Amino acid sequence: MAMPDIANSAQAQTEGTLDRVGMSNIELPLMVQTDNYPAQQVSAKVELFVNLGDPQAKGIHMSRLYLQLDQLSTESELTLQTLTTLLNGFIESHIDLSTEAFVKVEFDYNLRRKSLISEKRGWKAYPVVIIGRLIDGKFDFELQVDVPYSSTCPCSAALARQLIQEAFSKQYEQQENVAKEDIITWLGSTQGIVATPHSQRSVAQVKAKLSDSADNFPIIALIDLIEATLKTPVQAAVKREDEQEFARLNGQNLMFCEDAARQLQYALNQQTQFSDFWLRVNHYESLHAHDAVSVTTKGIKDGYKA
Repeated sequence: MAMPDIANSAQAQTEGTLDRVGMSNIELPLMVQTDNYPAQQVSAKVELFVNLGDPQAKGIHMSRLYLQLDQLSTESELTLQTLTTLLNGFIESHIDLSTEAFVKVEFDYNLRRKSLISEKRGWKAYPVVIIGRLIDGKFDFELQVDVPYSSTCPCSAALARQLIQEAFSKQYEQQENVAKEDIITWLGSTQGIVATPHSQRSVAQVKAKLSDSADNFPIIALIDLIEATLKTPVQAAVKREDEQEFARLNGQNLMFCEDAARQLQYALNQQTQFSDFWLRVNHYESLHAHDAVSVTTKGIKDGYKA
């Protein structure tokens, strides 16, 4: 006896078109290939959607979407080309029902990162989101990464320097000639450094739309660009010499959230592989109970909005 196929045989009780119908929170492993590096396995969460353009159709064929994703998971790698094929497959499997397809893939991408001086290595996990859209035959691909870094407040650095100056004047106010060795010793004591600026772990969130010339997902290149621009990436394996260098980098790269956003905006504007971008920097304040945030975009017509 043939099993009933309600999606094909039944008519909608209430007619109407729907923008998206599909599935979310699909958990499965994927091999992700990026920047021409060997593919890396990730544990992904995926959303799959098509539109329902036939107002009388009862529903879409969700199993057809899932099985195509499962085939990608077991037989191939996630690349720009295979994601293009997946979106095309969604439309081809829903002829006369759908003209739009959407895929969102979220995962942590693990990278071995070298420490600043000692060259020890450790793992860092970067949250990544890849989005693909196919609308009326036009493809659109978006890459998002979250990159943690350290931000040291320029205002508190100036205030700390003032306190150190005042402590120095008080320490040697009775001495006309001070030996260099005495000053060096004093500066190396807790009395010499009476105040330190506040710094905090911060996160740069960057969404970039791939240009038509892109041939892969430049995950590593985008992470490297963000870390090189801000100069104070959080560390994995750390020896004392690495911690000292990290302190030096923080002292030489003081930044408000406005500074970080402008530096990233300038760097991203130089990249030809991205046609548009949106970024948000989050400074998780150690002084305040609230966060300091700055958001900006490339600023093109009909592009990302803050």
